[in-house]
Amino acid sequence: MKLFIFALIVLLLPPAPASARQQEAEFVYYGFDPDIVTNYVSGNRRSLGYVRVTIELMITDKRFLPAIEHHEPLILDTIIGILSKQTEDNVKSLTGREQIRTTILTKLQEVLKRETGDAIIKDLLFTKYLYQ
Repeated sequence: MKLFIFALIVLLLPPAPASARQQEAEFVYYGFDPDIVTNYVSGNRRSLGYVRVTIELMITDKRFLPAIEHHEPLILDTIIGILSKQTEDNVKSLTGREQIRTTILTKLQEVLKRETGDAIIKDLLFTKYLYQ
C-alpha cells in the first residue's frame, strides 16, 4: 500500500523546471547549395561517370552552425575528394553508397575534430543521389 501511495505522489508532482532537467541536444541539419557534382572513373577507364548528390549534415548542436559555415570549403573538398576516388561499382550499388556515406562521415568527423576540437557532425544523409 505504501508503494502505491508513493507512486501516486510521484505521478502527481509537477515536472521539474527546465533548469533542473538535463538539457537535451538540439540537432539541426545543414545542407549545401548547389548540389555536389563530381566525376568518377567508370569501369572501362575510357570515360568518366558523374555523380550528383545533395547532402544534409546532422549537427549535434545549433551553436556549431557558424563553425560549419566557416569550414564549408574544407567540408566540400573532403566530400568531393572521396566521391571522385570511388569505383563505378561503389557508386551504383546500395552497399557501395552506404560505404561511401560512412567513409565521408568518418573523414568529416576527423577533419572537423582536428579543426575545431569538437565533435560537430552526428550523421550524414544523402537526400538526392544521381549517377550516370
